[in-house]
Amino acid sequence: MGTYEFRLPDIGEGVVEGEIVSWHVSEGDVVKEDAPLLEVMTDKASVVIPSPVDGKITATTGKPGEIIPVGQVCIVFEIDGEGNASAETPPKVDSVEISPEPTPEPAPATPSTNTQKKTEGGKSLASPAVRQRARKAGIDLSTVSGSGRAGRISNADLDAHISSGGTGPTPPSTPATPRGIALTGVDEVPVIGLRRKIAEKMVESKTNIPHFSYFEDVDVTELESLRQYLNSTRADGQPKLTYLPFIMLALAKLMPHHPECNGIYDEEAEKVLRHHAIHLGIATQTEKGLYVPVVKHVESMDIWAAAAEMQRVTGAARDGTAALDELNGSTFTITSLGRDGGLGATPIINHPEMAILGVHKATERPVVINGRIEIRRIMNLSSSFDHRVIDGAEGAALVQHLKRMLEHPAMIFM
Repeated sequence: MGTYEFRLPDIGEGVVEGEIVSWHVSEGDVVKEDAPLLEVMTDKASVVIPSPVDGKITATTGKPGEIIPVGQVCIVFEIDGEGNASAETPPKVDSVEISPEPTPEPAPATPSTNTQKKTEGGKSLASPAVRQRARKAGIDLSTVSGSGRAGRISNADLDAHISSGGTGPTPPSTPATPRGIALTGVDEVPVIGLRRKIAEKMVESKTNIPHFSYFEDVDVTELESLRQYLNSTRADGQPKLTYLPFIMLALAKLMPHHPECNGIYDEEAEKVLRHHAIHLGIATQTEKGLYVPVVKHVESMDIWAAAAEMQRVTGAARDGTAALDELNGSTFTITSLGRDGGLGATPIINHPEMAILGVHKATERPVVINGRIEIRRIMNLSSSFDHRVIDGAEGAALVQHLKRMLEHPAMIFM
């Protein structure tokens, strides 16, 4: 038997440290090669680190929320063979998986570990590999008893569940709180992982960037007719069109006339980098929090390609398969709450970009046209700009240009 020291690997260009979000294993566990070990949050993304060897875990280093540098020993294995306890070069991970799981709360001290627990949203704790295996086997993870930390379900738990005939405990339903009874207690939720990065990013943006916001409503009646017609005639394999692909193409069309809005502000060099390419970040809500996957080179796409690529990158962000490159490099961001879009908002700029567009839901409203009241489909737009480098008139001009294109959608394709 030998000792194998596993060091936090080089998980991306320029990454020198990572924050431990959660452990998928604990001391005493026997794991196979490629089994998920721990989830780490870097400046780039949240990644799940796989095991490089088969072996028994004899020690782990760090708790959720702690920062560890690349190259530090984080797990010690007992393996067959001589091991690598004297090795100085940390292993390098060839690929990583962005975990879509919510961050579990720390496990309470309890003598029993064979208790099924769930995240706050009601989802069983399990690694992406276990979830995929359960889906293929048609097994509801809520019926599987987890033996891991905080009730996390492992492959061994899944094996035991299958060998027992596929039966398992049904989690009890939470009773409603009777009226008139005062509630006590406080739930402590650690701000770690992606939530911490989101908090840091928001503070950085609002602290460093003097925002100014601009609001406008847009008559998308004609755009809605075009959207419905194109969806009714789309070929097999073509995605269903929402408003966003039209907005994406319109921005790509008009950005050459508003170059001050497409790029980033390099504060240290005191330079504005105006990009020629249109790389649109699409704010995407996931189970873990907000990601901004990027649709790159929208200027080279038609409506179907833009819709397909947007669906691909946002889907990858939601299911945890997005590559690091797909989460970086945006020059302008679009954020939309869809049907929950409301009437307005003050979107926070995705630092170090210089502008962001908020898209709200389209609804039918009475409007006055040529002295007559008509029912039209209206969409509200909210936008924010970096007032250090974009003047109010410039930001307003971009939104007004976008408004004209969306109200006369033929202009998008001319």
